[in-house]
Amino acid sequence: MRALLLAALALPLLAGRSDPLEGRIAGAPVRCIDLQQLNGPEIVDSQTILYRQSGKRVWKTGPVGECPSLRPFDTLIVDVYGGQLCRNDRFRTVSAGMSIPSGYCRFRDFTPYDKAAK
Repeated sequence: MRALLLAALALPLLAGRSDPLEGRIAGAPVRCIDLQQLNGPEIVDSQTILYRQSGKRVWKTGPVGECPSLRPFDTLIVDVYGGQLCRNDRFRTVSAGMSIPSGYCRFRDFTPYDKAAK
């Protein structure tokens, strides 16, 4: 009964969430992105990670294959070599209140999303 109540309370929160890519147009995927001007990461769901670039562009990526530990509100721990984040770079997650990170997952290509011209 308690689980049903919690699920019922969470539905309005999820339904009210806006699509972070709404009104944006996807560009051609790239292998690497420069970390200098990025904010993030933001875990949207088990297949979507977003990085925001100075309010202009949003980069969308996700895991190669399955990454069962990838959940919203978790913290992403990224292995960064140099100033770029690239396809096949490794990452792990840590859930709130936990201290042991998940197993490694890898990034896929990064797709830019820009605001549509008016």
